[in-house]
Amino acid sequence: MHAPRYPFTIRLVGFAPAECAALESLLAHAPSSGPSYFCLHDDSLQEPDLYIADGGNAAALARLSCLPPGALQPILLIGGDRGAGEHGRRSLPRPVDPARLFDALAELLDARVQALAVLAARGEHSLPERRRRPRLAPDTEPPAYYHHLRQGPPDGAVLIIDKGGAFRDHVARVVSGKLGSAAGIASPSCIERPVEWTDSSRAAVRLCDETPVSLVMINTCAPGIEPYSLSSAIKSQEGAGRTAVLFLVGLSFKYDSLRARDAGVRGLLDKPVADRHLLATFEKLLALPH
Repeated sequence: MHAPRYPFTIRLVGFAPAECAALESLLAHAPSSGPSYFCLHDDSLQEPDLYIADGGNAAALARLSCLPPGALQPILLIGGDRGAGEHGRRSLPRPVDPARLFDALAELLDARVQALAVLAARGEHSLPERRRRPRLAPDTEPPAYYHHLRQGPPDGAVLIIDKGGAFRDHVARVVSGKLGSAAGIASPSCIERPVEWTDSSRAAVRLCDETPVSLVMINTCAPGIEPYSLSSAIKSQEGAGRTAVLFLVGLSFKYDSLRARDAGVRGLLDKPVADRHLLATFEKLLALPH
């Protein structure tokens, strides 16, 4: 029996729906002798291990330009050579040859793993992806202004809505910084903050009304929970504008982007959630020091 392979996360950028579906299908059938891959939903808050972008799409290249300085996610361009040859970028022509594709991805991932190991040895970490779309106009405010808007109440709690408290206990260890050091994960210094749990929609709405909450994580398969309605109820409360709501979704859950945005959902995390994805998400949405 073969041990399960860890799926590396990929964000597809700039492809038409048909080509995107074709790439997802191709990546889902990666050779068993190499890494396996999982394509992130466009609303996913998880950090990709690498990007595959339409090299002939100017909007896609502009979106990649939003990556922070020092980002270590390598980029593979399909059908274009603009930017190919730069650090962490490669290019393949259309039509995509599967063997060349998987060879290129494996080489890019090897380079990423080595770069992350160097950072970890220095006690540093890669900066998370802060923005998935380019700004429509130049920044007119100092960076601290956008940092303030992006995050919830600075001392607010993390609220987990789930059928049990096991994930709550795990998140509490991650937020406190204990898990990262124990697992050898290069992570920012975290700060202590409350991590609450409930399995009741009514209790969740009441907690968000009575106490400052920075981040709400809703397990979409929790029994008795209608995640979109719950998010709407939380976000409609006075003072909840800066509270981030995200969904924890499994393969069986059909995520509706339009409905989620109408309900005030910030994005999703695919289950099971790796610890490094939790850390990166907290760094984006909570007031954690770098």
